[in-house]
Amino acid sequence: MKFNRATRRKLFSHGMTVLTGATVVLVLIPLFWIIYESAILGASVFSLGFFTQNIPAPCSPHPGVTCSTNGVGSAIQGTVYLLLLAALWAVPVGLGAAIFAVEYGGERAIARVISMAADVLSGVPSIVAGMFIYALLIVYYPLLVFSVISGSLALGVIMLPIVMRTSEEALRTIPHSVREAALALGISRWKTSVRIILVAAMPGVLTGVLLSIARAAGEAAPLLLLDNGSLHPCMSVDTVCQSLSLTIYLGATSPSQNWVSIAWGAALILVILVLGLSIVSQLVLNRTARKWGQVG
Repeated sequence: MKFNRATRRKLFSHGMTVLTGATVVLVLIPLFWIIYESAILGASVFSLGFFTQNIPAPCSPHPGVTCSTNGVGSAIQGTVYLLLLAALWAVPVGLGAAIFAVEYGGERAIARVISMAADVLSGVPSIVAGMFIYALLIVYYPLLVFSVISGSLALGVIMLPIVMRTSEEALRTIPHSVREAALALGISRWKTSVRIILVAAMPGVLTGVLLSIARAAGEAAPLLLLDNGSLHPCMSVDTVCQSLSLTIYLGATSPSQNWVSIAWGAALILVILVLGLSIVSQLVLNRTARKWGQVG
């Protein structure tokens, strides 16, 4: 076998293919390991009541005593409240900033500053977002420091840069000819931005929203500062409530056996939620790509 130039190039190509394939396997191993462990240890406590009943008191079994693993109904309710309230303010603000940066900022410095601010904010640790909201509320609204409202504000800070950057990229994919055609028909600029460009970019925007929700759903650090959790259902947004991420943290660090089992069940629910949102967002992206490919 002669090691001429063509042979060396083929060997190098095959070697790089094997190397990149090995890195893919290394990336997938932690993902499948997390799913496997969560499924094995979390499915054992799954039942209909696990999704509807409240978290029981901590308990470790011993002779004559059995511990309950009732469920995480209150944690699921609290997670829904936190994510909905966070999305209620983070999505409009992030979307508005993205529209301004793309449609009105142009090549001006303000557009680059907005994009850079979003990039910096996306790299801020989540615990810092919790500290910021804590410091803000402790000065002006101390009664809301430990509440669903404060927790949702911190989660919204985490969601904001994701919504903005993904929406910005989605808006930039719309050809300028669409804007020019709308303006040529006499449609005002703001109507063009909101009713035509935003509608055309909506799949990409929804993808960013879903990804931001998935990102915020697993955050426990800011909630440890702002929403200490509760074993009972959340009755008001100005009181504390439990969440899946807090349930996992408290259960994993608890010496009580039933809370450890509940933590694994909550972890499996959270993994399914994040995985489902990621799959849906990817399907939306693929559908959008096929649509624009057919249009093109």
